Amino acid sequence: MIPVLILAAGQSRRMRGADKLMQDVDGKPLLRRQIEIAAPIGTVYVALPDLTHARATALNGTSAIPFGIAESNEGIGGTLRGAVSRMPKGPFMLLLGDLIYLLTKDLRAIIDVLDKHPDHLVWRGATPDGKGGHPIIFHESLIPEFAKLSGDTGGETIVKPLKSRTYLHLFPDNRARHDLDTPEEWAAWRNLR
Repeated sequence: MIPVLILAAGQSRRMRGADKLMQDVDGKPLLRRQIEIAAPIGTVYVALPDLTHARATALNGTSAIPFGIAESNEGIGGTLRGAVSRMPKGPFMLLLGDLIYLLTKDLRAIIDVLDKHPDHLVWRGATPDGKGGHPIIFHESLIPEFAKLSGDTGGETIVKPLKSRTYLHLFPDNRARHDLDTPEEWAAWRNLR
């Protein structure tokens, strides 16, 4: 079991007024779906803009623990800085709230490569051509690096210098990076179902 941090504090600007994390996926908000796929992995923590945000309703009835992250107004760097500082000590899994094709088995696959390749510091899902994505597990020694993040600077600034210490697990498709950011992308996805 490993704690999972779901990032759900973004402003969803490209949705032009709608909230992508509250879009209906199989009868539930996308964020609720992400919590459900992560729950078998370990305790789930969800970074929200604040505890009164509408997204907090997606946590109702789950065991997920919400973090209200005031620093999220800076961007993803502020969200990561604020949320990781509240996580339990030890390695943790990071998961974006909007990756619609990931399943519990994909999260488990990253835990499996952590167990098989313990000499690395970062373990992450990737596309078939080796582009890094999610989920990502960070070694506990990297936690202090998150305190240095700010603005819209995300975890890539931590991962990039560690290329030789990063294990990429190649998924058979783009599920590690495939998100839906605009109303048009959501409409296209729904038309495929």
